[in-house]
Amino acid sequence: MACNMFLLAAICIFTYHLGISANSSFETYIVHLDLPAEFGQLLSEDLEPWYDSFLPSETAAELNGNNPSSSRIVHAYRNVITGFAAKLSPDEVKEMEKKRGFLYARPQRKYGFHTTHSPNFLGLHQFVGSWPGSNYGEGVIIGMIDSGITPAHPSFDDEGMPPPPAKWKGKCELNGTLSCNNKLIGARNFASELPGPPVDDFGHGTHTASTSAGNFVSGANVFGQANGTASGIAPLAHLAIYKVGSLGSLLESDILAGMDAAIEDGVDVISLSIGGPSTPFYEDSIAIGAFSAIEKGIFVSCSAGNGGPDDSSLSNEAPWILTVGASTIDRKIKATAFVGYKEAYDGESLYQPKGSSKLLPLVYGGNDTIGAWCDDSGFLADVDVKGKVVLCEMGGDIGPVEQGQVVKDAGGAAMILMNDEIDGYFTIPLPHVLPATLVSHDAGVKIKAYINSSSTTPIAAISFGGTVIGDKNAPTVTSFSSRGPNSASPGILKPDIIGPGASILAAWPLSIDNYTNEKATFNMISGTSMSCPHLSGVAALIKSAHPDWSPAMIKSAIMTSSTQINLGNNPILDEQHLPADVFAIGAGHVNPPMALDPGLVYDISTDDYILYLCFLYTEQQVATIVHKKINCNGPKYTGVPEAQLNYPSFSVVLGYTGYIYSRTVTNVGEAESTYYARVESVPGVNVTVEPTVLSFTEVKQQSTYKVYFSRQEFTTNGSYVQGSIAWISTKHVVRIPISVKLVL
Repeated sequence: MACNMFLLAAICIFTYHLGISANSSFETYIVHLDLPAEFGQLLSEDLEPWYDSFLPSETAAELNGNNPSSSRIVHAYRNVITGFAAKLSPDEVKEMEKKRGFLYARPQRKYGFHTTHSPNFLGLHQFVGSWPGSNYGEGVIIGMIDSGITPAHPSFDDEGMPPPPAKWKGKCELNGTLSCNNKLIGARNFASELPGPPVDDFGHGTHTASTSAGNFVSGANVFGQANGTASGIAPLAHLAIYKVGSLGSLLESDILAGMDAAIEDGVDVISLSIGGPSTPFYEDSIAIGAFSAIEKGIFVSCSAGNGGPDDSSLSNEAPWILTVGASTIDRKIKATAFVGYKEAYDGESLYQPKGSSKLLPLVYGGNDTIGAWCDDSGFLADVDVKGKVVLCEMGGDIGPVEQGQVVKDAGGAAMILMNDEIDGYFTIPLPHVLPATLVSHDAGVKIKAYINSSSTTPIAAISFGGTVIGDKNAPTVTSFSSRGPNSASPGILKPDIIGPGASILAAWPLSIDNYTNEKATFNMISGTSMSCPHLSGVAALIKSAHPDWSPAMIKSAIMTSSTQINLGNNPILDEQHLPADVFAIGAGHVNPPMALDPGLVYDISTDDYILYLCFLYTEQQVATIVHKKINCNGPKYTGVPEAQLNYPSFSVVLGYTGYIYSRTVTNVGEAESTYYARVESVPGVNVTVEPTVLSFTEVKQQSTYKVYFSRQEFTTNGSYVQGSIAWISTKHVVRIPISVKLVL
């Protein structure tokens, strides 16, 4: 699909490309190896000579350091995989395949990059409740795999920060006036095409880092709007930065190298607002790197992608990753279009001139044949727009702010921008160059109808209302947020969760209004790139409060405590203002105060994941993911169906043969507690839970239950239906969603 015009170009998911140009004799290959048993457990520094032995003999001198500048090796990995990335020809790879220990090699791919108010919106308040109760994330290290950092930004000041934990082994490649501190404890550059210090020349990494763990900064705003104290979700957590690319340069081998270093350095959470189209896990370096991370107890949070609202548009679908979709918050930067003498349509604009525009003639900036994209192709030439309000439509090959510039250059006084049909009611504030407002598609259709039907000269004005808090429809699912079903593993429901990802105000390298003397520079952008670090911060809060919890326990706490209702106490809606389904919201919207005390959790071990992988893939493919040989036909790793993984959701394909799956919960709440099962009806499906009561007498006690799925008669073939199972005590509701695909 086309890149959503709401988003920065680099936030949109790019199509995969090979790592270098087609006319080159070499490509960068990622090579997976299996260490022969007689080698024993080589130390990491002893791996590189063995890696060198796989390369053509004529390059040995280069790789031994005699000519480092011409070396074909790009990265040697120690943690995420046993293997390396090197510049090779296809013939050289064929020769490599003959060598003992070779597993798999393929050309690398190119990936794409996928707050003053959002902490309060999530129930986090500076001096009361869950935020201080979770120590603001103190002692936790978040590793940001992104485009680098702007170290001098006040969001990364270390006032009030303790020193990093003793386990920290990372490095700081900043120097001079740009340095690390107790907040920004490490910064490294693995972007092979962008040498130099890990400074952010794009903005993406600075924004995501401050969203997850930025320190408190008062007076943050954009164009004077959304003014307040900005902070990350875990403001006392430490940040470790791993630059892996920038706009137009984001290579798979570099991402893997950043993850490799983060694991080695001792981070607790890895945050990646990066991804590409769905691919099998054995070909997905983020999935492979994340598996190595969770083996070592490191939580991994990834963006779901910006391919929505299309179905099956997800990135980062592996069950050991928290896959995060995007929602709105309850803040609007209001700009209302008054049309005629009666109608008013609320929209948004970041540019807020004082007062209101006058009632002026209103014209449609095109015709019914060509539309009204108001671009520079001359569509306005036949329309007299001087001194008038112009109705334009989102779309074409022009951005919305550029559309306003075209209208302004043609003499237009103001612009009403009509949303795309696919984006529906989802709007964001934009830094327009003239009085303007972006209204919903529905409002735009009505305004267009008024222009066409008016017996007198149509008129309109725009009134600017500034920052308004309290939208009762929030959270809604953003139009760009990628949707399920999960293509890579249909038996795992994805996304897992949604969190704030629309109009998020966070740190930015430069002042966007060119006040170069300002130090506190912020920008407001949208994408699942923004929702991912919100959840990385939430994971850090949970890790700080519960340092002994596994990544799967933290993920379960986030998912089972989530909410499915908005501030108006109605079901969460999508961009069309229809009830959002499980493929849009997963378990629901993150609720940090409840996630810190979930009552019960669903834990998953590394061996559990391997059992699941043995059901999906061949032994060699499994070995590529878990970086060791696995006997999937042996007594330990006989494969189990996807739906049998102890995941805090169900995704079931159901014919007329019923299925039984089990789940095991661990008590992390009150020692003595009793939970009762409640099943939300699944249309056309009988869902039965046994037993219906779970009783506990101690903390960490486990209990297993079974779920029986059977199909009712007269149900539609090929359709998806949904429901949920909740375990309810006097203090907790522990809910997991259910998706069932009905087939013959």
